[in-house]
Amino acid sequence: MTTKFAALAVFFLCFMPASKIEHTEALFTFAKKPKQEPSTLIADLNKKSPVPKLSETDHKHSIQPIKLSSHQEKKAKPEETAYQPPKKTYSRADRQLLSRLVHAEAKGESYKGKVAVASVVLNRTEKNGFPDTIRGVIYQRNAFEPVANGSINQKPDKDSIAAANEALDHPGRETNALFFYNPKTASDHWIRSRKIIERIGRHVFAM
Repeated sequence: MTTKFAALAVFFLCFMPASKIEHTEALFTFAKKPKQEPSTLIADLNKKSPVPKLSETDHKHSIQPIKLSSHQEKKAKPEETAYQPPKKTYSRADRQLLSRLVHAEAKGESYKGKVAVASVVLNRTEKNGFPDTIRGVIYQRNAFEPVANGSINQKPDKDSIAAANEALDHPGRETNALFFYNPKTASDHWIRSRKIIERIGRHVFAM
């Protein structure tokens, strides 16, 4: 039976064009190939071109994130600085005048007491109801007794000069008081009615 089929096929091939003969041969060749299951086909492909596995070393040397040095990080991030108001400057005349007032008002007091007296003057320049300059505060009417009796014009000693400059050049004040007086010598009843916040030496400091 197989021999007859082969003979019949040869007979038909004799009468077919060359292009059709090639096509027919291709069909016969494809028909003779055994069919492969999908799982078998994938296994064959893996055998022919296996996918390489990464070792632990290769994995460590794979793509890693770029790390910046501390110096580079500082350059990458803009520097953030807290706002600092411009430093207030004082004239030489203001410094001399404040030194003379400290000398006249706090003679015999400790260095801390002298700085506190200077601080009261500066506190007033920043408070509503008082002049906004050192000269204006010191020469305000009835503000300080040394202005009335003339002792404001005496030459200040070294401690008084240093205390005045410290109060002027340092942002932190020795006291927040707006008034001071000696309770043993003060005769003004109004000044005694002010709220006392601290005592330094013989002076009482009040608001």
